[in-house]
Amino acid sequence: MRRTRIEDIAKEAKVSKATVDRVIHKRGFVREETVRRVAEAAHKLAYYASGLIDRQLTAPLARVRFGFLLIKEKQEFYQSFSKELTRAVADRQDFRGEVTIRYSPSQSPADFAAIMQELATHTDAIACTAVNHGIVNEAAQSLRRNGVPVFALLNDFGHGARQTYIGLDNHKAGCLAAWMIATASRQSGKVAIFLGSNRWQGHELKEAGFRSYLRQLRPDLDILEPVINLETRKLTHETSIALLERHPDLRGVYVAGGGMEGAIAALREMRAPGEVALIVNELTSVSRAALSDGYATMVIGTPLAQLCRDTVELMARSVLQSHVQIPDAHFLEPQLFLPPSI
Repeated sequence: MRRTRIEDIAKEAKVSKATVDRVIHKRGFVREETVRRVAEAAHKLAYYASGLIDRQLTAPLARVRFGFLLIKEKQEFYQSFSKELTRAVADRQDFRGEVTIRYSPSQSPADFAAIMQELATHTDAIACTAVNHGIVNEAAQSLRRNGVPVFALLNDFGHGARQTYIGLDNHKAGCLAAWMIATASRQSGKVAIFLGSNRWQGHELKEAGFRSYLRQLRPDLDILEPVINLETRKLTHETSIALLERHPDLRGVYVAGGGMEGAIAALREMRAPGEVALIVNELTSVSRAALSDGYATMVIGTPLAQLCRDTVELMARSVLQSHVQIPDAHFLEPQLFLPPSI
């Protein structure tokens, strides 16, 4: 009698061979319902290792305690971020996940470091949106020595201490912004760029990509000195008004971090729709409205649901699987939103 093969079980259970292999060898996440279908198929076909699959259905679930550190608790993007992280943990059925989310009250490195240390006292792994600073990096290094892996979200920090960076390739995002401004601007003139602060490495990478790509595409567009807006609406609005008054030939604005609401409001007050190409981050109710009425040219978005699923997967893997290989950086493809796409 021919021995039952993985291919036979896959056909009977109506799943892929790769799924059956993951179930049998406990490689990665497989939903309990799928494991049950594979187990039933294995028993029906008298598979010799069906008992191993049965044990997966009866074994108690491991507990994984996730800690997340975010910023800007009242902002729409980070509220959505929090919901997606909670959902990504709740959707997992291969472990019992617990979520703790903290928000830094400021962008002070000391605040980030203190919350990281506090989170680590009652979680198994933490993921943080934090600035790149010696104090934060030392905190990540300390946690790593104590067996708590740290992941960097959206902005990289703690090289050699953090486990993995998860987010967009920020240099690439800057190039995309440059391409859009170069394409949308028909005349020579000035271009402005807003950065949150020099402590956000992601913003510096965006600026580097933006400058190098725009110089190649449109050397006739003069990039002004970067404006530090501390990611606040008020400062971005005031500075945008001043730039528009000082530079009648302002052709483009790239807000590399937060504070886009201020730039959008200033353009509505000072310019006609489409007169200045504006590139901002993340699709929110504000940026969606700006795309709709022609004051935003493009929104570069983070695929939040995927980011959260991938973050939870990598964090769980680092906790549950010893000596697991985790990539140094996990880049996601940006979502590009244009007026016709909303």
